[in-house]
Amino acid sequence: MESSQQQLKEWIRRYEMADFTVERRMHAKVKDLMPEELTVDQFQMLRYLRHHERSTASELAEVFCVGKSSVTAIITRLSDKGLINRLPEEKDRRVINIVLTEEGIRICDLMEDQVQNVLAGIIDQFDEKEAIAFIETFEKLARAVMKL
Repeated sequence: MESSQQQLKEWIRRYEMADFTVERRMHAKVKDLMPEELTVDQFQMLRYLRHHERSTASELAEVFCVGKSSVTAIITRLSDKGLINRLPEEKDRRVINIVLTEEGIRICDLMEDQVQNVLAGIIDQFDEKEAIAFIETFEKLARAVMKL
């Protein structure tokens, strides 16, 4: 029993160290690639909208695990930069959808290509079998975290 507890602690320590390194390095790399007027949080929201077309502030707050006031501040900044629009829902005008503008799409696509190049350089270090196993394991981790 004691050895299994020790093993679990060691796995958690290794996970935390790897996660910290990956998160910090990727954050720094993405920040280096971004236009100066964007923050990483703003870019992540643009990327999310690019893949989901539209969302509400409440949905974004839930997805990004932050308060609605934080999301509202990011939305306001992105709107001021002309990267998103706020559009009332046709069926219920109280619901405001957040959508990318043409400029938001352009910047997001430009950044997406650069991020893809960075990630391709990392994934190229795995053979096909390792890459598939890693992605499937990471997706399993994502599903487990969503249940928390």
